[in-house]
Amino acid sequence: MASREEKATAVAEIGTELEAADAVFAVDYRGISVPQAAELRSKLREVDASFSVVKNRLAKRATEDAGAGELDEHLVGPTALTYVRGDAVLAAKAIADFSKREGVLAYKGGIMDGAALAPEQFSTIARLPGVDVLRGQLVGIAASPLTGIVRTLNQLIAGLASQLGQVAEQGLVSGAEPQAGAAESDEPAVDAEPPAEADAPDETADDDGSDDSDSEDSGSSESEDETPEEADEAPAEDEKEN
Repeated sequence: MASREEKATAVAEIGTELEAADAVFAVDYRGISVPQAAELRSKLREVDASFSVVKNRLAKRATEDAGAGELDEHLVGPTALTYVRGDAVLAAKAIADFSKREGVLAYKGGIMDGAALAPEQFSTIARLPGVDVLRGQLVGIAASPLTGIVRTLNQLIAGLASQLGQVAEQGLVSGAEPQAGAAESDEPAVDAEPPAEADAPDETADDDGSDDSDSEDSGSSESEDETPEEADEAPAEDEKEN
């Protein structure tokens, strides 16, 4: 038989667990073997929960001090308490799956976030995905439209940058002269000054292609031929005078 000090220690331990837990599940553990209990404890430990068999009378003293009186009606018969400090959904799923597979453990009742949790509510949360899974789904739903908006904005910015680059090349932004070939005009370009005209061909050129030099040479030859005749005529005139 436990001494008074041992009972006081057990009550204090139960009270500490109740105060630290976010949820508490009371189950009937009749029919569970020691190996099965060890397996269940291991699974619950993975989701930050613990499984402990309690004495109902001592547990009721602890619930009174911890403000968890909703559990008192379930503290009858063989009772084990599951203290959940992590995800209550995962702890409920572990107990429900174990009970279905092994055919032991019957959920009596419990509390979650300070409110009573009936058996049908326990079954409901045991079928839900975990909090981490729900968060991932929520993030995916929230990010889906945002991803489309970001993609559209990136496309708009890229198009605007391309147009600004074309405008800058034409010198419409910086005031610089347009670069050669930046823009094409429908009309042909007109030179500011007409090209220098080629020298017109000499109209006096002979049909056979002879140039002015030949004419000049022939003219000079005629002049030279006339000079001796004039020289002969001059003495004749002098003789007449004499």
